[in-house]
Amino acid sequence: MKIVHLVILAGSLLFSIHSNAQEDSVFLFKRSLQGSFTDFTVDNLGNVYMINQNGQLKKTGPAGDSLAIYNDITHYGKISYVDVTNPMKVLLYYQDFGTVVILDRFLTRISTIDLRKQNLFQVKAIGLSYDNNVWVFDELDSKLKRVDEGGRTLDQSTDFKLLFDSIPQPEFIVDQNKLVYLYDETKGVYIFDYYGGFKNRIRFMGWSDFTVIGNTMFGRDTSTVYKYEPGTLHLDRYVIPKWMSNARKIKITPGYLYLLRDAAIEVYSYR
Repeated sequence: MKIVHLVILAGSLLFSIHSNAQEDSVFLFKRSLQGSFTDFTVDNLGNVYMINQNGQLKKTGPAGDSLAIYNDITHYGKISYVDVTNPMKVLLYYQDFGTVVILDRFLTRISTIDLRKQNLFQVKAIGLSYDNNVWVFDELDSKLKRVDEGGRTLDQSTDFKLLFDSIPQPEFIVDQNKLVYLYDETKGVYIFDYYGGFKNRIRFMGWSDFTVIGNTMFGRDTSTVYKYEPGTLHLDRYVIPKWMSNARKIKITPGYLYLLRDAAIEVYSYR
């Protein structure tokens, strides 16, 4: 599932992640969300979106209060990815069916995009665009495309076969600060402008859970969190504490850290 398996969203917290166990005292346990969840993510308002073993999507508020449930779990199978970049417009992607379901803040369905009807048959990665449309990477055409809620292509990049010696297969598409980032774990980061124009490629390979906040890129491997701001020529590395590394998933947002355990999501604040 493509909801980030270890998402790092707050640069400030990373400065407190070191191998010294004394640094762990910066984290203060706040609460736990009980349940057996397969995945989760958090929006910029602190709402938590959790998927249980049956594929049900549940939204809770920052204090853990239940806000909404999305129960339509029979049409498209397993959710491959959830994008909560805009809490008012949540994207669910079902890769097996090539379908994007768009929900409002109450997790009520707004619309559905059947990418196959637009001849988009091989799409692994999607992401919300700056204008609340949807970015997709069309592997058959080897192009980055921006599509509307009807699936119609609004913009597209040059054929990647004309730009690169080998074609990436991005796992993540992130739209931030007038740039679009595609990340392929085996090939690195590809950066485009909003019109699909290629800007740069950075060869950071082997990262999981790639994301971008502002102008800063984050990723991790099994033992280390990485932070890089393009143009600085400096890659910061932070050792993942042992108590954190055994979680099934970790997500960090400004002010809070979330750990996915077998029977709960634990929430910590930090200073």
